[in-house]
Amino acid sequence: MMMMMMNSTQVSYFTFSAYFDLGLFKYLLFMIIMCIYVVIVCTNLLLIVVICMNRSLHEPMYLFLCSLFVNELFGSTGLFPFLLVQILSDIHTVSAPLCFLQIFCLYTYGNVQFYNLAVLSYDRYLAICCPLQYNTRMVFNKVTMLIAVTWLIPLLNIVVMISLSASLQLCGNIIDRLFCNNYSVVKLACYDTTVNNIYGLMYTFIVLFGLAILISYSYVRIFRVCFSGCKQTRQKAVSTCTPHLASLLNFSFGVFFEIVQSRFDMNRAPILLRIFLSLYFLTCQPLFNPLMYGLNLTKIRIICKSLVFGKM
Repeated sequence: MMMMMMNSTQVSYFTFSAYFDLGLFKYLLFMIIMCIYVVIVCTNLLLIVVICMNRSLHEPMYLFLCSLFVNELFGSTGLFPFLLVQILSDIHTVSAPLCFLQIFCLYTYGNVQFYNLAVLSYDRYLAICCPLQYNTRMVFNKVTMLIAVTWLIPLLNIVVMISLSASLQLCGNIIDRLFCNNYSVVKLACYDTTVNNIYGLMYTFIVLFGLAILISYSYVRIFRVCFSGCKQTRQKAVSTCTPHLASLLNFSFGVFFEIVQSRFDMNRAPILLRIFLSLYFLTCQPLFNPLMYGLNLTKIRIICKSLVFGKM
């Protein structure tokens, strides 16, 4: 016990062991990552501007999508500049405050993304299953409240989670990831982390499991209306729900890969596979969603064309 107390300390920096020497290829990787980040920023920013500047898009669904795109910009900015610096650096370390700041950004992004998808599924449920009541039930004040809840509850959760993690005494500072991860930090703790685990499990089962039930219920009702309704109803449901369903499946894959990467020993897996699993959750959503919604939603597609190629 005395030896553990001597080795435990308030760590001032963390070292990432997942990086390896790429030689001159690091400059090629830097350019690839930079191009991905530029595409994410440009596409998400374009759609945010399109929705904000066009009054015809000031409808609940598009306002929820705007919140989704803002969150993707936020999460990408918490990851990509850090990755670019680490790729060019010879010493892969980060100070503890910056590490916890990155954890705050990335975990907030993941939580807000799930809330956004849940709110979008509820919005589609009202639009398709209760079309005559949609305008009276989805009023502006309710839309504002839903967007506020989408951001405030995850922010409060992550602040509590990071407070618990930052107070831990650590017996090491080696993180086997490409970026800071709360579970990786908690695994370095010298003492019992029961409080952290209980809080994480409670939040997962009470809040996130509740959102999963809401999404499942919404789409069960939507599919029931589609199968029992007329051809026009089915076409409307397919056109408005396809982007959201595709985004939801993509997000689910990302969450699954993140759980596999965090909770299981992946040391025997090829290094490139581990890198792919690490970055999928934080890269594919911001890349995939603007393309999916921009191409499938007619209003957004027409306005984007007129902005990019000139008025038709």
